[in-house]
Amino acid sequence: MRKVTFCPLAPAERSTSESSPQLPLVMVIDDSPTVRSILEVCLSRAGYQVKSFHDGVEALLWLGSPQARLPELVFLDIGLPKMDGFEVALHLKGRPQLQDTVIVMLTRRDGVIERLKAKLVGAKDYMVKPFKPQQIVAVVQAYLGMPASSERYH
Repeated sequence: MRKVTFCPLAPAERSTSESSPQLPLVMVIDDSPTVRSILEVCLSRAGYQVKSFHDGVEALLWLGSPQARLPELVFLDIGLPKMDGFEVALHLKGRPQLQDTVIVMLTRRDGVIERLKAKLVGAKDYMVKPFKPQQIVAVVQAYLGMPASSERYH
């Protein structure tokens, strides 16, 4: 396995502007275009902003870019190309500005060892594919609450 090094994630910041509140950002890192699409649609309809990536390297590079915003929650597949989800989680949790970011592993793997490894790298939750879109929204709402834009309509 090759070692990947990333520059500090200084550019990304959480939005704290009260004059123009932004929707909570949920990041999706999954190599399946179908899974990314399902999560993007159901979470954006629920009032969350979604940024998705096909692998962890791409996501980590984006987080180091000037246009990046820190996610409040990350859905992270384990079986990713280039760098597996456990490594990505270690990189995320290794950054002080991402310590409060919730990581939810979203994977086909349902073993005890994978669940334990997920906890050890900082994941707060673990979901097994296939999933129902309602489960995804419920998990995000449990950790982040309802987005301000959708609270007005419920």
